[in-house]
This record gives sequence, structure tokens and C-alpha cells, in this order.
Amino acid sequence: MSRLFVCILFLLKSIYLINSNDVRGKDIFPSLTKKKPHIIFILADDLGFNDVSFRGSAQIPTPNIDALAFSGIILNRYYVNPICTPSRAALMTGKHPIHTGMQHTVLYGAEPRGLPLTEKLMPQYFNDLGYSSHIAGKWHLGHYKHVYSPLYRGFRSHVGYWTGHHDYFDHTAVESQQWGLDIRNGLNVGYEFHGKYTTDLVTEESIRVITNHNVSEPLFLYVAHAAVHSGNPYNPLSAPDETVAKMQHISDYNRRKYAAMVTKVDESVGRIVQQLQKQKMLNDSIIIFSTDNGGPAEGFNLNHASNWPLRGVKNTLWEGGVRGAGALWSPRLKKPRRVADQIMHITDWLPTLLTAISDNPVSPLTHSEIDGISIWRALSEDEPSPRKIILHNIDDIWGSSALTVGDWKLLKGTNYQGAWDGWYGPAGDRDPRLYDYKAIRLCLTGRALEALNMLPTMADIIRLRSQSNINCNVRMPYLKQGTKCNPLQEPCLYNIKDDPCEHYSLTHKYPNILDSILFELDYLNGTAVPPSNKPLDPRAAPNRWNYTWTNFGDYDDEFEETQVYIGKI
Repeated sequence: MSRLFVCILFLLKSIYLINSNDVRGKDIFPSLTKKKPHIIFILADDLGFNDVSFRGSAQIPTPNIDALAFSGIILNRYYVNPICTPSRAALMTGKHPIHTGMQHTVLYGAEPRGLPLTEKLMPQYFNDLGYSSHIAGKWHLGHYKHVYSPLYRGFRSHVGYWTGHHDYFDHTAVESQQWGLDIRNGLNVGYEFHGKYTTDLVTEESIRVITNHNVSEPLFLYVAHAAVHSGNPYNPLSAPDETVAKMQHISDYNRRKYAAMVTKVDESVGRIVQQLQKQKMLNDSIIIFSTDNGGPAEGFNLNHASNWPLRGVKNTLWEGGVRGAGALWSPRLKKPRRVADQIMHITDWLPTLLTAISDNPVSPLTHSEIDGISIWRALSEDEPSPRKIILHNIDDIWGSSALTVGDWKLLKGTNYQGAWDGWYGPAGDRDPRLYDYKAIRLCLTGRALEALNMLPTMADIIRLRSQSNINCNVRMPYLKQGTKCNPLQEPCLYNIKDDPCEHYSLTHKYPNILDSILFELDYLNGTAVPPSNKPLDPRAAPNRWNYTWTNFGDYDDEFEETQVYIGKI
């Protein structure tokens, strides 16, 4: 009788709580009743800010990516790190590269190092919550011992490659004057993939994972494309001939090939979204599309990207190097179909997604544990971003650093002695009449969204393309007092909101703002750990391992070690 009485009291209390003003309409047991979302993170490599057509240029049509962006959220003030390895380390750990030792240049295939094993990575956090985590594509966070490779960092499967780039058909990587095969199926060398275009290989592996997934469990799929990073010097811009032939409207042949590479990524997005819909997973998904860093313009790394109208390129701290092309899509977003001006950094994805998973406004990770901040609520409900400061990077070896506080950005030093500090096109076809609006409805992503009744309207598309187009010709009166600035000679200060293209330095007009940001930058530099870069290890030479890049540190070797100079990229 007493047990029955207790049960009745508990039931009455629950009914009271559900009807109280504090919790009315809320699920008091969300972790037990709300299904965890599938998370699909699609990361393009070296994609330029101006190389997706939702940004205003119609030169390279990307209807599948656009459809997600227009029906979700276009991330307008989204920042990544300036180059591959630091950005991927920040994504996986939620920490600035200065706090993991990954802040200086990239990780080379012959370096005996990796992302520290003391770091807990994104898939490991997700796995603790019941996820099944898989990666397709590029790793670039260390492999000299097998424990640094994806299968030992939280992922159940991996088809892709370990180093920073490879040829899109023969899958060999030329690096530091060495050449070897770099394609993996798990830990095994993927000889069977020879001749398969890498973007298609990544896509088909992603589709395989989705198709074979038990939909009763949440999925984390990290789709890390090789594209549009340049390949080996003998064929840097590689795409199927039939795709290149569709880009005849682009007169520059190298830009045409680059556009074909982007097109293959866009087709990949469509095929992945289509498969999610076929498996009845799309309606329960969160999809992120992002670049890892700014694009390398014509002549940089044998590539042909465009960050127009932003200043700078990949591996610089100007907006063109760190302001990322990105979009977030999910039926769980409460206020979609907009351009989001909330400030966000790539370190924020880990706590943001953990918040989305838990359906809790408070991130399960504290700022003392990671540098990332959860901005799920800010993005979903269009509220002010809790992030106020963006550390772009501090590289004391190259003498460059940059920090944004609110609307003010400070640059101190620069890379390549300022050789890539300009503005690089092409601007592309920005006339809105040239954009193919019908392609949104007809592409694979558009068809899948239509089935969910989430297809953006023509009015949405026109409005969002206009709002996401950055116009640097509008000059606020106070900017007339700005000057040209060389960060090699003095710190440069810009109001990024009013001057996103970094034309007018206000270093001398606002010395107090300059000093306060310099103070914050010095403080952050005091928290940095030393860069973990190491001399190239001759044991890694592919010609010693049947011409493959491998986990050379796992094998005993009496070969005498000598230091090899690591060249700049």
C-alpha cells in the first residue's frame, strides 16, 4: 500500500511539473525520449570563400550545397584556421592549435608526431553517447604509429588517406621530394582503389556507411574530401574529363579544372543527402558543410581558388585565409533560412554539436576543458553569439598572429613576407540573373528537401544570395581616416564589420583599442604550448616500405636517423 502511495505522489508531482510555467511544453526526460540526431560533417579542402554559388558568384554552380545553405543557415562570420592540420586539430579537439602544439604549418608524412594522444577527439565524445563514428577521406593528424590513425582515435572505419594530399587517380603523394602510395582501407593499403577518382571514392564510402547503418543508433559521419586541394605537381588540378567539359563557360583552363573539382564535391553532397533520405535518416540529421581554410589563389600551391572580395589566401591570417565558406542544415533549427551573423570558430563545433545532441542549453564541456563555446542556441534561435573573441592563430616561428575581438581585428606580422597579402579573383559572375534558380529544385538535395517540405522558395533564394554577398564598395565615413598598413612594419587594426575586405587600417585612430587587443593577444600567447613539429624521419621514406606512406614508427629499425630540413609550403 505504501509503495502505491509513493507512486501516486510521484505521478501527481510529474503532472504538476509538466503543467507548471517553468517546464510547460518541455520534455522533462529529454535524454530518454528524444532521438539523438545523425551528424554528417562534410569538410572540403582548400575551398575558396567565393567558390560556392550561394555566396553570390554563379561562375561555379553548386546547387546541392546551395540547397542546404538556403534551407538551413548560411554562416556569415564563421572562422577556420588558415591551413589544414591546425584547422582539423581544432575541429577534432575543440581547442586552439596553440594549446595542442599544432599551430605551425602542416604535419608532414615523414614527421614522427601526431595530434597528442592525450587529447579526446570528437568521435570519442560522440561514441560515449552511443554514436557509431566513421570517416571517409583525409586524416592529416598523424600516422607515424598506428595509434595516431583514425581507427584508434574513435572511428570504426576509414577509407581515405593519411597525409595532406595525393593524386586523385593513382593516389600517390609527392612530399618533401619523396613519392609513395597513400590510400587506406582501415589500416590496410587500398591497392584495390587504384584509378578510382578520390572524390567519388569518398562519396561511395560515405554512401556505404549510411546504407549499412542501423538507423536505431545515431551516426557520426565525417566526410573529409581531398577536393579541392591540389594534387601532385604532375597533375595538380584533377577532375574527370566529362566534368571539365561542362565548365566551358570558364575561359581559364586551370580555373575550369578547379571548377570541375568543386562540381564533383557538390555532386557528392547531393548523393549523400539523397542516401540519407532513402534510409529515412535525413529528417533526424544535422549536416554541416565547411571548408578547412581559405582558398589558395592562382599560383599558390598550383591551385586556382577565389576568396574574392576578401583579402589574402590560404595560410595567411587575412579574412581570405580564415573566413570560411560554411552552412548548417537541420530540421531541428528553430529559425532557418537566414544568413547568420553570429560569430563562430571551428573550435565551437564540438560543444555546439554536443549541445544539439543533449538538447540541453548548457554545454557538457566547460571553457576550462576546451576553447570552443556552444553556440547551438544562438544559431538555432537567432540569438547573440556567446563568442566574442576569435583567435585566428599565433605562430611564433613565422612571426604572425591575429585576433578578433568583437568587430575589431588585429594582425601582427604576416606569412610569406607579405607576398600573398593582396586581393585575388576571379570575382566570378555576380549578376543575379545568371544564377540557375531552377537547379535548386532539380538537384538531388533539392528533391530530398522537397520530400521533407523544406525546399526554399524562390524568394528565399533571391533574398539569401543578396544578403550573403559581401560588398566592399560601401565605405563608412569614419573609414576615410584609415590608412594602408603593412603588418611586417606595425600592427594593423580593422573594423571587420564595416571593412570586411581589410582596406583601411585604423591603428593610429584608435590606439586604445589596439593596445587592449595587443594585451589580450599577449595573454593568449602566454598560454601556448611549444609547436610539436619535428625533423623529417628518414625511416618514413616510402621507398623503404614498398613505396607506401606508412606507420613507420611501429617497426624496429636500425637505420641511422638523420635530420631532414622541413621546407615551407
